[in-house]
Amino acid sequence: MNLEFFNTHSHAGRLEIIWEHGTFLAQRGRRGYRIALYDLGNFFAEIWTNPHTDYISMVRGYKSKKALEPYLGKISIESMMEW
Repeated sequence: MNLEFFNTHSHAGRLEIIWEHGTFLAQRGRRGYRIALYDLGNFFAEIWTNPHTDYISMVRGYKSKKALEPYLGKISIESMMEW
């Protein structure tokens, strides 16, 4: 799976990919949205949901490390390691 392939899919298709292959890492809030971060191996993806209606308004994938900054205090790497 790579970001370019992910981005060729529809909104619903990207959600399916995340739910099938993604690993949940963290959640944050911004501008009234609940944003969930997932690891997909070679890239990360976010699902933006309105918490009042549960409507998913955006699903995006990215490789940018800068986009991960809002999550730095929320991610535990222990869950990503095999003991």
